[in-house]
Amino acid sequence: MTFVVGLTGGIGSGKSAAAERFARLGARVIDTDAIAHALTAAGGAAIAPLVAGFGEAILTPEGALDRAAMRRRVFGDPAERRRLEAILHPLIRAEVERELSRAASADFPYVILVVPLLVETGFMRERLDRLLVIDCPEALQIARVMARSHLSRAEAEAILAAQATRQARLACADDVIVNENDLATLYAEVERLHARYLALAAQTRD
Repeated sequence: MTFVVGLTGGIGSGKSAAAERFARLGARVIDTDAIAHALTAAGGAAIAPLVAGFGEAILTPEGALDRAAMRRRVFGDPAERRRLEAILHPLIRAEVERELSRAASADFPYVILVVPLLVETGFMRERLDRLLVIDCPEALQIARVMARSHLSRAEAEAILAAQATRQARLACADDVIVNENDLATLYAEVERLHARYLALAAQTRD
């Protein structure tokens, strides 16, 4: 079986930078957000069931999912969010399983499975050998989100409030990288864990 490390963290924590570094070191990175984007692009496999569930008002003129409109619709509405997840999660899961099979046949040493809302949804938790949380202080998350996405402080704080708390993520973690310094520091931490994951993956194959 392929050794799988789940990678998660709150918005603005640095998940993408960490995942890119793991990929450069030779891990196979599977990003569930990228899969979701492909599924909800024009002609994607999720479009027909989404329209059946939510109506055509959720589409852009090009026929893709209007992600901003959908976010507004499900934000703060647990029932609508569950309805969306019931459509998307089985499709994402099926694609992840295909990617895991490809990774095994390509002989990658291990897989990093990036799931932004892993703690909130429990998505594919049973497939993970380790759970890595990219962590940073909430004030830094807010500053990064405001700078990156040009959001107001109130908007950034609302996004954080809708996600799992920092404490909840840390309570689930097997491994933690605190990303509150520069990229060089983050990369050094990734390299440290890469060596550990290589060793753990080798043990599972023995």
